[in-house]
Amino acid sequence: MKFVRVPAGEFTMGSDEAPQALAASYPAYEHQRFVDLYDEAPKHRVRITRPFYLGQDEVTVGQFARFLALSGYTPESLADGTGGYGYNAAYDPSKTERGDAFEGRNPLYSWRNPGFPQGDDHPVLNVTWNDAVALAKWLSNKEGAVYRLPTEAEWEYACRAGTPTRYPNGDDPQALTHIANTFDADAATYWLRWQAFALTGHDGFAFTAPVGSFPANAFGLHDMLGNAWEWVSDWYGDSYYKTAPVDDPQGPASGSVRVRRGGSWHTWALYARCSFRNWNAASTRYTLLGMRLLREDRASGPVQARGE
Repeated sequence: MKFVRVPAGEFTMGSDEAPQALAASYPAYEHQRFVDLYDEAPKHRVRITRPFYLGQDEVTVGQFARFLALSGYTPESLADGTGGYGYNAAYDPSKTERGDAFEGRNPLYSWRNPGFPQGDDHPVLNVTWNDAVALAKWLSNKEGAVYRLPTEAEWEYACRAGTPTRYPNGDDPQALTHIANTFDADAATYWLRWQAFALTGHDGFAFTAPVGSFPANAFGLHDMLGNAWEWVSDWYGDSYYKTAPVDDPQGPASGSVRVRRGGSWHTWALYARCSFRNWNAASTRYTLLGMRLLREDRASGPVQARGE
């Protein structure tokens, strides 16, 4: 894995855009979707007091396979026998109780098979938060360094890379196709029912892309938006921003679900903004969900993220 040094610094975290402003840029969405973004507020100052090294790319299929081969670890989707989620062209969400976009849980699907072909250089999917923490701990022991998941604040700071806008390249959702693999005209051909929410341009990929296929942000990081959702270390709290400390916020002290960030190859543009927050149980495995690791800067001292 290649890691990029992210300097210490300050930024404004979150978003307080009014529903009316968002509606003008995302006309296909119903009003309630904008109201439901209340957990992105209030915008607040955050200071990242220590530099850190963040994976230049999301963890790949090949890297995860090597971890399993060397460590003997069994991913949760295999260990519990229930599998993961995957794309099936014959699957009809309208005929299921949950109406989920993907088929699962099913032992047919796991990190090895998300329902579509992937190369070793694609982001690994169907990995749980616990799988991600296991990789970080194994790598820490192997190399004598501290690897972990980034905190939610570290993640957004790295994603924004000095920009205050919705995306690292501005506020226009349609421009997202130039920097990220999200739900666009290429992917929409497989999900015609959601075509109205697809970006009109083409990013060149209907499913996952090889990591690093899109330009890096100002910190030198690829795919901070799109390709695969990324687990972070924090427990989720919908009102945490109201009381979060300025320096190195670690998230709530406890909770029931963990935060994921950044969107995926199947994510609509509204939900692929730098500020958007989502969450899942730590045992969740999904065909859109992967990870990116952080390595602490030894010279700066440790920052132990909660729950790890």
